[in-house]
Amino acid sequence: MYETSYHNINLGQYKFLITGGAGFIGSNLTEYLLKYGAGKVRILDDFSTGSRENIKPFLDNPAFELYEGDIRDIEACRRAVEGMDYISHQAALGSVPRSINDPITTNEVNISGFLNMLVAARDANIKRMIYAASSSTYGDHPDLPKVEDKIGNPLSPYAITKYVNELYAGTFSKVYNFHTIGLRYFNVFGPKQDPDGAYAAVIPLFIKAALSAEAPFINGDGKTSRDFTFVENAVQANIRALFFNDLHEHQVVNIACGESTTLNQLWKVISSVEDVDIQPHYQPEREGDVKHSLADISKVNGLLGYVPSVKVKDGLVLTYSWYKNKKK
Repeated sequence: MYETSYHNINLGQYKFLITGGAGFIGSNLTEYLLKYGAGKVRILDDFSTGSRENIKPFLDNPAFELYEGDIRDIEACRRAVEGMDYISHQAALGSVPRSINDPITTNEVNISGFLNMLVAARDANIKRMIYAASSSTYGDHPDLPKVEDKIGNPLSPYAITKYVNELYAGTFSKVYNFHTIGLRYFNVFGPKQDPDGAYAAVIPLFIKAALSAEAPFINGDGKTSRDFTFVENAVQANIRALFFNDLHEHQVVNIACGESTTLNQLWKVISSVEDVDIQPHYQPEREGDVKHSLADISKVNGLLGYVPSVKVKDGLVLTYSWYKNKKK
């Protein structure tokens, strides 16, 4: 991965903090920065959902630093940002079902933890902080594709927390002149995504099923659609946002491919890669899920020059290959 560079500056002169750096997107971003010669990449992670396996390849790299800590602890955040130039805030408790089962912890991590990072970054005079926002913020707004300035009512505690992140970031921009960029991810997938947790995402679950020649479970009738986004596109967005110099206010942008794929289509692609012919098990729709999601990516293209470098089908093949090799 990361044969393409998404920057044209010398990363060796800068120090980066990645919160949630042992997680799925955070570890991929860390991998990119180290590959292209970042001066230092420090990650802050409490390993509640992140994986030590994800960061194992970096431990012997002299440019890599691990800070074990919880973003709910303001002092841990202050220590982590010390001496850093740029911050990519990826730490969060993801998953709509998790937030429905435990809204209090989701709120503490995603809202209080986010506020701690904003305050620590502002006080440390960080050059730029960007953060993981979410397409869940669109809630029950019916329009497709989703455009940044048209959102509805949140459908889960998780969606509320990610919307509050945007509100706080906007307020810090106006009150403190501390400008950030929120990346509204649309169903990011790829290598290093955990297929085994209680709240595992659909693509690693489908791949796990195909590799085991087992029927996957699909919530609803399989016609639910998503704008699935390969992780390299999310990494590209992070890099472009970190080094976007002409920022005068808080911005939120969609990070997606601008393509719609149903769950039935998704299983068809994945099962054809493994050449298995298995009918899925259909079960009731999940509470808090939206039926369809598709992004308009014209704003991020105009603002950051973002163009998805890996389309969905190519990303699925790459991801499948990664899981298959890992299983050997």
